[in-house]
Amino acid sequence: MSPYVIRYHDINASPIWARLHQHQRATRHLHMRELFERDPERFARFHLELDGLLLDYSKNRITGRTLELLVELADAADLAGWMARLKGGERVNVSENRAVLHTALRSPRGVPVWCDGRDVSRDVHAVLDRMAAFCRRVRGGDWRGFSGRAITDVVNLGIGGSDLGPLAVSEALAPYASPTLKVHYVSNVDGAHLARTLERLDPQTTLFVVASKSFTTPETLLNAEAARAWFRRAGGEADVARHFVAVSSNAPAVRAFGIDPANMFEFWDWVGGRYSTWSAIGLSLMLAIGPEHFADFLAGGHAMDRHFFSAPFDANMPVILALVGVWYNTFYGAHTHAIMPYDHGLRRFPAHIQQLDMESNGKRVGRYGERLDFDTGPVIWGEEGVNSQHAFFQLLHQGTRLVPSDFIVPMNSHYPVDGQHAVLVANAFAQTEALMRGKTEAEALAELAGLPGEALDMLLPQKLFPGNQPSNTIAIDRLTPYSLGMLLALYEHKVFVQGVIWGINSFDQWGVEYGKQLAARILPQLSEAEPCLRHDASTNGLIQFFRRHHERQG
Repeated sequence: MSPYVIRYHDINASPIWARLHQHQRATRHLHMRELFERDPERFARFHLELDGLLLDYSKNRITGRTLELLVELADAADLAGWMARLKGGERVNVSENRAVLHTALRSPRGVPVWCDGRDVSRDVHAVLDRMAAFCRRVRGGDWRGFSGRAITDVVNLGIGGSDLGPLAVSEALAPYASPTLKVHYVSNVDGAHLARTLERLDPQTTLFVVASKSFTTPETLLNAEAARAWFRRAGGEADVARHFVAVSSNAPAVRAFGIDPANMFEFWDWVGGRYSTWSAIGLSLMLAIGPEHFADFLAGGHAMDRHFFSAPFDANMPVILALVGVWYNTFYGAHTHAIMPYDHGLRRFPAHIQQLDMESNGKRVGRYGERLDFDTGPVIWGEEGVNSQHAFFQLLHQGTRLVPSDFIVPMNSHYPVDGQHAVLVANAFAQTEALMRGKTEAEALAELAGLPGEALDMLLPQKLFPGNQPSNTIAIDRLTPYSLGMLLALYEHKVFVQGVIWGINSFDQWGVEYGKQLAARILPQLSEAEPCLRHDASTNGLIQFFRRHHERQG
């Protein structure tokens, strides 16, 4: 433990903060190509493995000394203490006075997890058992719709964490899904999302999962009411209970909607939305892949939890990812971070991590309300490879910005088509090498040998690649429920560690609420029934424009 432990917001006034800035200035001229040439064992020293998951962080602008200093920073921020508080069920979400125990959702049966003197693991497994029994009835054809036919389609109605996580994981684990049960996800309040989903479905064989902890989320409830109206055109009010179930904690609201509370699957206030895929919010996922595969998903998450809470910081995957990210974001001023999964099933994974990271650490105020005067959470973005190579990699290779990246690469495919997976993997590895190495003037000149002088003068600068763009490669044997559980938990813990370093409460999201409040004010003003507008000139003008054009359409 560092003798200088930060208690509140003064991490940027600590000696280790100043030493890291000094170290960055002293080493920023180093090129990764040189680091690899000097140290043939660099990969061996800068990679970690766990249960078939490999993290290669050797292609970063770091030395052994960099890691030593970053670990000192973690000690100064009392990371070990915050990890113990998180695991022990203390109320680390200080602004909402809540514990944060998504790790309890994947804890094995019989292993106690205490929160406020209660073993919450028993509650978790009681809900998991109910979910499994329900899913077996639906998947086996025993749960039937109002006409006596088996369910063929499930529509999850949610938004944010009640949509992005289950959606991303369901798409990734499509090879494990039931061939006779299709799961769909609707989140957008834009009517097109629901309408285009329902136009392909039969109300007699469709089951809706309304996923909202409070059962008051406006977007989700609007879609749920529209779905109920669509259903009523075929079935009666009494049939709603056979075709709608809820993931919620608000039994009275669920009952008022027409859902039998016996078909409500609960979760708790210590489960944050973006961390909730492991909970009853994952009901649609369990319906898709089955209880056994869902259990494997939880087991993978738990394996990463065990590693996170036990491994020393310098051999701890989430801690290393987090510290390297802090190194670039805070000390290099790199304000974005790209995620490129080289697996088609993971195409929605960057969007889920975007929410996980940016909704957690996109804050300018510390956990005790203090204003932070340094950069915190980066902008997270990305796209699946190799498509991304033909979209934005030009900027990564020859642009002016430092953009750290994560490459996620399975070594084996569920769809081995004529050697194409080897081509995919070769592209991923080649991109990380190219980003690291770059192309020197001598190498470019060798390629352009024989060109006349004028053409050479024009083309030579275009052929140069500065390189030194950092990346992590996360390699997995195969995309399975277990390996995906490890991968998702890896990113969850990374986000938590970075929040601790920056002094942020990663588990609230007050910024999300403000826009909703304003929307509630604007909605009635979109009709002429609200003639008096007291917004800024732009918003007033937009409301008036809507009134004119919406009336013409209506």
